[in-house]
Amino acid sequence: MLTAAVQALSLAFAMFWEILWPLILGFALSAVVQAFASKRQMVRLLGDDSPRSIFLASLFGAASSSCSYAAVALARSLFRKGADFTAAIVFQFASTNLVIELGIIMAVLLGWQFTAAEFIGGPIMIALLWLLFRATLRRPLIEEARRQAAAGAAGRMEGHAEMDMSVADTRPFWTRLTSPEGFTAVSHYFVMDWAAVWLDIAGGLLIAGAIAAWVPAAFWQGFFLVNHPLLSLIWGPAIGPIVSMLSFVCSVGNVPLAAVLWNGGISFGGAISFIFADLIILPILDIYRKYYGWRMTIYLFITSYIAMAAAGFVVNLLFLAAGLVPAARHATVAEAHIVLNYTSVLNIIFLALAAVLVWRFLRTGGPEMLKMMEHPMPAHEGHEHGHDMHGHESHGHESHGHDKHGHESQ
Repeated sequence: MLTAAVQALSLAFAMFWEILWPLILGFALSAVVQAFASKRQMVRLLGDDSPRSIFLASLFGAASSSCSYAAVALARSLFRKGADFTAAIVFQFASTNLVIELGIIMAVLLGWQFTAAEFIGGPIMIALLWLLFRATLRRPLIEEARRQAAAGAAGRMEGHAEMDMSVADTRPFWTRLTSPEGFTAVSHYFVMDWAAVWLDIAGGLLIAGAIAAWVPAAFWQGFFLVNHPLLSLIWGPAIGPIVSMLSFVCSVGNVPLAAVLWNGGISFGGAISFIFADLIILPILDIYRKYYGWRMTIYLFITSYIAMAAAGFVVNLLFLAAGLVPAARHATVAEAHIVLNYTSVLNIIFLALAAVLVWRFLRTGGPEMLKMMEHPMPAHEGHEHGHDMHGHESHGHESHGHDKHGHESQ
């Protein structure tokens, strides 16, 4: 048992070493984007479910890179402040599936084809979800969810969701980026994002290492119907989200596990649908229940699952037709040692960058803001609570209220 545990931990650390520099680079780029894209301007642009609003919600979500818990919390915050429900849900899907760090890590562990599939399949999934909502989502269910959302039940990462330290003024981008307040905002977003997802990353690596070390390849080959190519083409996207649900791993943490499943025999589309499914894992479904009630939770699970599985299947067909599905299954999960190569050199360089950002974070009130993120002040209905880059609380007023029957009033 000790030997097996050491093998699992060594594989987990090896995968961590492989993805360390992509993680730092991705979070740094994401922090730069977030530092200059104000969340407070989103609500007025997401007031309906028109194609324009859905497109903007996707862009805003990709710019507001978040862990799954923070994405769900921010989507509820947007909904409470007046954003359309469909646009808010699209926002949260984009903020976990169309983000920089996810694509970089997929390229390193799985190959560029998976990164391309993620950024092609993500919009397909969002389009399918939008069509499903338009065809089946009814106003009474939305109003029921709105009343539950207004109750303000706590989920996870509420403070991270409310945080807005963007430097939004008319100065040129480079001037804002190199300004003291721009440097501070980037450092705070960088550290806060790491604080939000490190548990998911660690959990994903440990689970992936354990499965790679302990589960025989024959099991996965039988489970994913490797010897039945046509059936596996359908079975992979159908079962991928279910495996993801039961893994409890979300955000970028599920990419190492996707690499293990790909080596084990899951179809190309199945691996993509597995990665898409970070927003229907069991802890997230429980948060939906708190935020929107049981009926909307069941509705979100069913529609999300259909969109995820269908998008994985469509991507599989598109990449098969284009001849882009990798023939070999050699995802990076088995290099259980560190050598002086380009990965190690890049890790050292980006660790130095991370050290600079952490130093700035510590020197500019970061630890106090981190405490606010983890233990935010109670939100009162009808008010927005955020914090500026210096850690001071700011207040805004919602433009939409609701009477006791759930009807919207201006």
